[in-house]
Amino acid sequence: MITLSLLNPDGAPIQSWSFKKELTIKVGRATDNDVVLYSAVVSRRHVELRHNDSDWEVVNVGTNGTYIEGKKINKSKVENGTILRLAYSGPQILIRIDSGAEPKAKVEQGSDRHQSRSQKAVLKSETNSIEETLISKKQL
Repeated sequence: MITLSLLNPDGAPIQSWSFKKELTIKVGRATDNDVVLYSAVVSRRHVELRHNDSDWEVVNVGTNGTYIEGKKINKSKVENGTILRLAYSGPQILIRIDSGAEPKAKVEQGSDRHQSRSQKAVLKSETNSIEETLISKKQL
């Protein structure tokens, strides 16, 4: 299982999303992402977390960049406790990985990743402060 936690500017979590079976988790402003963040600096499709074998990696797919420990990355392995920053001054996301629960691809005919329950949050950010405006859970 992997859990993403949105952090406020002081580093305290304000919202979390847990995923048990997804092999790719999409984060961005667009409403069809797994994690939706409304912020002026977050791209519609900002970042993807991908499960490869036994590891997770983060791939920047947006235009404003993704940072780990202040360094801009295009693609990087992530470990338990990694903190991503979306854009230079954007929201921070803490990644927690439970190595005991490995994601498994759905192989049933006709199954679709979008049939699973996705947790979505709509958040608004101004400069470095994050203000929670709407949180919803949606069955796709």
